Amino acid sequence: MVTNRKLSLEPSQIKFKGKTIGYRHLQCLLISLTFGLLFAMRVNLSVAIVAMMDNKGANPNFPEYAWTQKTKSHILSSFFCGYILVQIPAGGWARRLGGHLLLLMSITMSSIMALLTPFSVNLGGWPLLCALRFCQGLFQGVTLPTIATLMSKWSPIEERSALQTYCYSGAQLGIVMMLATSGVLCSSSWGWPSTFYLPGVLGLLVAILWFIFGASTPRDCKHISVEERTMIEESLGHSKKSDEIAPQHAVPWKKIFTSKPFLVLLFTHCTNNWCFWTLLTQIPSYINSVLGKDIKSNAMLSSLPYITMLALSLALCPMASWLEKSKLLNATVSRKIFNTIGHWTPVISLVSLGYLRPDQGDLAVALLTITVTINTLAHFGYAVNHLDLAPNFAGTLMGIANCSSNVMGILAPLVVGFIVTDTTNIYQWRIIFSLAGAISFSGNLMFLIFGTAKVQHWNEPPRIVQETEPLKGLVIDVKKTDDEAEEGDVRV
Repeated sequence: MVTNRKLSLEPSQIKFKGKTIGYRHLQCLLISLTFGLLFAMRVNLSVAIVAMMDNKGANPNFPEYAWTQKTKSHILSSFFCGYILVQIPAGGWARRLGGHLLLLMSITMSSIMALLTPFSVNLGGWPLLCALRFCQGLFQGVTLPTIATLMSKWSPIEERSALQTYCYSGAQLGIVMMLATSGVLCSSSWGWPSTFYLPGVLGLLVAILWFIFGASTPRDCKHISVEERTMIEESLGHSKKSDEIAPQHAVPWKKIFTSKPFLVLLFTHCTNNWCFWTLLTQIPSYINSVLGKDIKSNAMLSSLPYITMLALSLALCPMASWLEKSKLLNATVSRKIFNTIGHWTPVISLVSLGYLRPDQGDLAVALLTITVTINTLAHFGYAVNHLDLAPNFAGTLMGIANCSSNVMGILAPLVVGFIVTDTTNIYQWRIIFSLAGAISFSGNLMFLIFGTAKVQHWNEPPRIVQETEPLKGLVIDVKKTDDEAEEGDVRV
């Protein structure tokens, strides 16, 4: 009795022969630009809402809204309420419909809704604004599972962490673009509505580029060279037959939710997002209320940590790619080293933030910059682990993890709204920063103990055990899968 398996080399045994720059890098660039503008539409409200609630210092020609801190928290959280709903099914949609179509739909609809935001808030106030942000969250909910699915088809194993980090760096690009320009935009003749118009228009332009040049897989791409396509497929161990069968491979839900490496990844992802979204949604308010900066300097200071984060992320990509190609570090060791630096170093700066005096504004900005910048190293850690554990289900794993972790995007602003009743009270902010630091520490501790970069057995479809030659006197079960077939299945 034998199985119908074919002998194959492990990824680590395959010599990498890819060109330095290829069409896969153009795909990463398009994904990065798309992701950046989607993120810009996600975070623009964090700065715009400061001007919307206090417009005298920005542009008095536009309306001002007397919203309470709790109402503000509801508005900031509404996006995530829609965002988390489609995370889990999005991975399956990307496998069946193709990542190209889903990402195109996401950027197009999000851009249209961004353009409609100023009109909606003037028409229906904060309830209609919450409803629009909820719908925008629905369309952006497919983004990360789709990117994970695209990268599982486009990124060679030897370039996995670098290419995915290039894609994720679009988030910092979008944040920088939005935070750095929002102060000027709010004070311009266009007022705070321009913080929604700018990313909306740019998003539609990028949608056109993605429609023309984007592709779900190398085989679907008309412009890629045969050599580069072959190199990618050989690195990933793909064949035409296996690619056609993969979408019909049922998701092993039970094995996923009982997999210790994935559960640890899920927990680490959640703890990272608590820290990330606490800072991203609250830095403008902290700088405005505690440090007393105006809207222009607020926007520039808020963007500074993400400028350095983007620069460090792009600078480290070649080094991470070299480490993977040279095989100097085991993948698991590499993930844990980068994740530890990215999670535990910011713990010190986060806790220190809560013990600064209001007159130590420069030091506060420096600590915020260190906290956000160093966290970018986690992109080479837990953020790539979905592709490590199960390349065939990378989108589904990312959808599950991102759904759970973005609950933090809902809870974090609500917790801030509950604890920080007086935004000028540094002692209340101390609780927020200390809590974020403790959560970040615990996430990486679990990843260090239980995390791994090994491909899990449930990544591959079950293979049928076949009888190659009838043997007299033996009864053989021929319909059992690899997991079920054991020596005990052969009976005299």
